Amino acid sequence: MVARKDFDGTERPTWCRGCGNHAILNGIKMALAEHDIAPHEILIVTGIGCGSKLPHYMKVNGYHTLHGRTLAVATGARLANHGLRVMTVHGDGDGYGEGLSHFLNAVRRNLNITDVVQDNRIYGLTKGQYSPTSERGKHTPTSPEGSIDGPVQPLAMAITAGATFVSRGYSGELRHLAWLIGEALKHPGYALVDVLQPCVTFNRSYAYDFYNERVYRLEDEEGYDPTDRTAAWEKAHEWGERIPIGIFYRGEPIPTYEEQVPALRAGPLVKQPLEPEWIRRMEAIKQKYV
Repeated sequence: MVARKDFDGTERPTWCRGCGNHAILNGIKMALAEHDIAPHEILIVTGIGCGSKLPHYMKVNGYHTLHGRTLAVATGARLANHGLRVMTVHGDGDGYGEGLSHFLNAVRRNLNITDVVQDNRIYGLTKGQYSPTSERGKHTPTSPEGSIDGPVQPLAMAITAGATFVSRGYSGELRHLAWLIGEALKHPGYALVDVLQPCVTFNRSYAYDFYNERVYRLEDEEGYDPTDRTAAWEKAHEWGERIPIGIFYRGEPIPTYEEQVPALRAGPLVKQPLEPEWIRRMEAIKQKYV
């Protein structure tokens, strides 16, 4: 049996005290252990941002890549070895800004990737610029008069693009967050876990006091049906006095991208011979007539 301590790394996190990333780190460890996924059985791909150092603080396969290219690299890793579980962990700027096109295409292709987005509604690593999920009018060093952009709606975008598992967690609800990540890991195909992650240094407007008064679990909402795609899309736009967390949409599984690639039917590429069987056959035919 896999234990949570099996994922403990040798480095201590350098995140600010109270940063929501601490809970995300612990939530991922808890989910992996509870679902008996050993450190060598999963690859965590990250981009650029405070939270993208997460695999540095774990005993796990990790790949730290370029800003906005997290899902692109995860796609390559998944296609090279679809016998390995692949998780991405990156911020809202990385995932919904620089990496927005990769986000939509990963959803559309339905790669079997668990996508955890640390959504603190700010660029924390670069000292507090407004991000794709920041509210209109946000005052930051790069928008001293208030940003003129409206925020993206990642959950609604994922549902629209065809995702069959769309969820949102909150760093202040660790056990619930770990459960969501576990459910996402079980889901066959692309699974989004957007995490409300307070940045206590550069975005104090959305600290724990703000979320604690507003978040509620969809599992406690009487009559809510996560298999209703239209209702999920509408619920994804709810924000203000009440902010829902939980599984917004869980649709019927559809074939993953990997299942439809002919070259992968013989097994993971890393376990296949460098010279495919069809090339050997062609060479044999050529030799016959030389």
